[in-house]
Amino acid sequence: MKVGVGLPNTLPGISGEVLVEWARRADAGPFGTLGVLDRLVYDSIEPFAALSAAAAVTSRARLATNIAIGPLRSPAMLAKHALSVDALSDGRFALGVGVGARRDDYEAAGVAHGRRGAVLSEQLAYLRGTLDGSGIGPARAPIELLVGGASGAALTRMARYGDGYAHGGGPPRAFGSAATRARAAWRDLERPGEPKLWGQGYFAFGDPDRGSAYLLDYYAFTGPFAEKIAAGNLTSARAVRDFVRGYEAEGCDELILYPTVASLDDLDRLAEAVS
Repeated sequence: MKVGVGLPNTLPGISGEVLVEWARRADAGPFGTLGVLDRLVYDSIEPFAALSAAAAVTSRARLATNIAIGPLRSPAMLAKHALSVDALSDGRFALGVGVGARRDDYEAAGVAHGRRGAVLSEQLAYLRGTLDGSGIGPARAPIELLVGGASGAALTRMARYGDGYAHGGGPPRAFGSAATRARAAWRDLERPGEPKLWGQGYFAFGDPDRGSAYLLDYYAFTGPFAEKIAAGNLTSARAVRDFVRGYEAEGCDELILYPTVASLDDLDRLAEAVS
């Protein structure tokens, strides 16, 4: 299993200087991938913009949206963003997409929340078909495509169009259950091989209270469940190592650990923990 680290693009007040230095240090460390999250109505940096900045100062680590909320963008614009990051990173990009869970993002984008699943299916079909020969570029080899979501429809989408599954986070056992369902959906559509399985978690070492406060705010729309998410914040090297071992045991291929505090010291401590 490879371990990656998230860029702090959804942490309020993040500066371009810190984000770029974060990417530079991560690329020099043990991390396989730099991931980003996506939210529209929040004090955050747009994910494709963040990855473009990271592409300019990295040369080794892969870059991934994990996930981008596909239906907030038109199919053509989603493809243009993805192809551009892939070109800027010399083919190091993986596009993870899902429907997201926040109604306010859809309201701000002027997109019908009730059609989000159907819209994402249309986008995936576009990326896997209509995009070819459309003239939209840069022209590249097919981009690795990950699909997130927990419903049966989401897993069917993943199996029909994707190269792998992006899980939304939680303890290893929750990932393991979702991975079993993802593999079953893959087999149901008679896809050869196995889907690539991506997981995620959160960490904060130096100021865990601040990290928990961020998670409570970021996931406030979930109500009391936000408390459970905040309780899962990894706040020690031992907790990180146990989490990594748990995900590896459940068959995860790529685990991305996202910061809840934009501390470069935390990034260095995470590198030590996973080395």
